[in-house]
Amino acid sequence: MAIFLTGATGYIGAHAAANLLEKHDAGLNLLIRAKDSREAEIRLWRAMQLHMDFRRFYELLATKIRIFRGDLTTSLFGLGRDDYDRLIHTTDSVLHCAASLNRKSEKSCLNVNLRGTLEVIQLARRSHHYHGLRRFSFVSTVAAAGKRSNEVVAEERALDWSRSDYDPYARTKKFCEHMVRELLPETPLTIFRPSIVLGDSRYAATTQFDMVKAFVFLADLPALPFRPRDRIDIVNVDFVGDAIASLHQREPKYDIYHLSSGTESQTFREITDALARAQQKRRQLFLPFAEKPFTALAELASHRPGSLGSAASLIKVFLPYLVWNTVFDNSRVVSELGRRPVPFSQYCYPLLKFSKENSFTYPYQGWPEKKVGGSAA
Repeated sequence: MAIFLTGATGYIGAHAAANLLEKHDAGLNLLIRAKDSREAEIRLWRAMQLHMDFRRFYELLATKIRIFRGDLTTSLFGLGRDDYDRLIHTTDSVLHCAASLNRKSEKSCLNVNLRGTLEVIQLARRSHHYHGLRRFSFVSTVAAAGKRSNEVVAEERALDWSRSDYDPYARTKKFCEHMVRELLPETPLTIFRPSIVLGDSRYAATTQFDMVKAFVFLADLPALPFRPRDRIDIVNVDFVGDAIASLHQREPKYDIYHLSSGTESQTFREITDALARAQQKRRQLFLPFAEKPFTALAELASHRPGSLGSAASLIKVFLPYLVWNTVFDNSRVVSELGRRPVPFSQYCYPLLKFSKENSFTYPYQGWPEKKVGGSAA
């Protein structure tokens, strides 16, 4: 029996997958979109390069991983009946990480987040019918809490249907939480809500660059349109991956966890001062009165071609989450894991340096070519 994990080729999903394989000796059923088996394996290898060398990956691929080539948004994932039945009968729990993070596209969020989650729920219901399901874990987001300002939000107070949402991503994730609860009433559920997941505290390398580009753009400005004492809830992805894997594999005390930095979230001033010291640069100024003109300029610049337009588009998308001065209580997960997230100030400069030096790309290794008389592994 195995864990059915979606999103293994994504950033958080790959961290969760590596953690389950290496620390929990778990078997995984993975849904990967690809035209053939080799493309699926290559996509998975690219996702796993942050976590292991090829020899270890190849060993796990042969012993702990079963790949199902399919599409989250297609009926029965687009699998043949035999493969779908095999997935049903070999799945003992579900960990649903896959999602569209495209905050600008309602179509993408509806298709992947709503339709995709419904397909995963249907698989879970069928598995539960035949042999019972140990657990269904769903990776949501703190953005499901809707528009907030100057708050500390606890898990049970996060969902408020009377509040407006910032974007389609937040809106669909909130509804996905509702679907999971309504359609899986007999299955043990765990809902994870990560905050702003940015970088790995163990090393500088990353494969996820959208939010990093916005961070680097802001870090290079001489002044920022924020209040210096506002807190920003950034959490390291290694903490998130460990929490998801560990709590999925045990009987957790709660059914919802904020995977966040909580009340220990750092202020803009703490983060920018750490960057200034690391780069031996002058401290950035803070001009909170400039928030509205800065927003207007970002809107105008987002329509321009090139790197400036790309950066401005990202700033426009993420800006609401930078000025809400809201953090998400993490006392539950800290109590369960016995440790806290690493402060962003401790690893933000290596992340910035790696991203700039590699032009916001990860130097992926290719699939090793098979040698004459030997194996690629």
